[in-house]
Amino acid sequence: MRNKTSIQGSWASRWIFILAATGSAVGLGNIWKFPYITGENGGGAFVLVYLACILLVGIPIMMAEVFIGRRARKNPINALSDVAEESGGSRKWGLIGVMGMLSGVLIFSFYSVVGGWVLHYIKAMLMGDLAGTTSDQAGAAFGALLGDPATLLIWHTIFSIMTIAVVAAGINKGIETATRIMMPILFVLLIILLGYAMSTGGFAEGWNFMFQFDFSKLTWNAALIALGHSFFTLSLGMGTIMAYGSYMTKSASIGKTVLTIGALDTLVALVAGLAIFPIIFSNGMDPAAGPGLMFISLPVAFGQMPFGQLFGTMFFVLIGVAAWTSAISLLEPTVAFLVERFRMKRISASIALGVVVWGLGIACLGSFNFMSDFTLFGKNTFDFLDYITANIMLPLGGILIALFAGWVVKDKFAQDELKLPEGIYKLWNISMKFTAPIAVAVVLYFLINPMQ
Repeated sequence: MRNKTSIQGSWASRWIFILAATGSAVGLGNIWKFPYITGENGGGAFVLVYLACILLVGIPIMMAEVFIGRRARKNPINALSDVAEESGGSRKWGLIGVMGMLSGVLIFSFYSVVGGWVLHYIKAMLMGDLAGTTSDQAGAAFGALLGDPATLLIWHTIFSIMTIAVVAAGINKGIETATRIMMPILFVLLIILLGYAMSTGGFAEGWNFMFQFDFSKLTWNAALIALGHSFFTLSLGMGTIMAYGSYMTKSASIGKTVLTIGALDTLVALVAGLAIFPIIFSNGMDPAAGPGLMFISLPVAFGQMPFGQLFGTMFFVLIGVAAWTSAISLLEPTVAFLVERFRMKRISASIALGVVVWGLGIACLGSFNFMSDFTLFGKNTFDFLDYITANIMLPLGGILIALFAGWVVKDKFAQDELKLPEGIYKLWNISMKFTAPIAVAVVLYFLINPMQ
């Protein structure tokens, strides 16, 4: 079964893999969600619990996905099937890959719509359309955008084409080249915006909101939030990391690489919070605005601050880069499968998949206007796809990958890839067999049956 390289190619270096995987992990949720849940759930105390969850759950599952992909050098479906067969198990374990790849496709369909919103706001900021806007005006402008299917379709189409073009160009000319360009841009913009935030009057308040230790807020629900985010933030359960792992060189250390990705992902989220919340606090706005923070509160803040047009444009470019790198990773596993299973040319596979997800995206953008009356289980198309992927498919995929790595894969194969010291390997194996699946099962249960 062992293949030296994937037919798709391989990363030029370990750091390219780290940046590509970090780009996948750093998405829209990192920029606004993680800083907010940190502030609301005990600040520095929450960060400590979150880091413990990352080390006990997120990192071990990510290591499993990477080593399965690298061992087989194939797309998630074939990788799981081949590693299972090599270990004396059933090839039906490949069905985990089917669910993961389907999750990625469904997520992209609504993620591209949100990516389109970001592109629209880059243009609006750049043109000065939001200068001096009030909260009511910003809310009305966002509502008008959602109610305009033609505009949404244009931006959704542009974002889809941007993503498909990178995936179609392949691992080295496409994803790797995009990673080399976009990730440094993301880091530079983040540092510039952090410097800008430090010049506002709300930096101390923003810092205290996120990092002041408040153990009184560290409830069971806060721990559950930390556990859930530690899983979702690393793009686990959807085949992305497995596919990216299949392009990883044999000489690279999986343990060190995955720890670096986890650290970078967390660092970006924390710095993003320090860049955003001082601006929010210095304008007397609500940090609990959720997605509305990005498209209503921040445009108002930038519209009323010195150099707001410049830094507002930078902010939305930052968000756009984060969305783009994540979107690329959502499509790659399925394109890899189409190329390997049906011997399609990569450009043909990318376009074929692109047309499908673009069409699904139309149904999602229609949720806010011409299809607003259409519901599935009481939810519009956008919310329904978001719910079933985030609340059911991804956690279930994470549980099954952990069980597969812990109970099906032979120890000698796992250790051959991971090359961990014996004591650390035993801890990883315990995590796969017990800790991670139980922890993610708890997350799955409370996502379906939220605490009142």
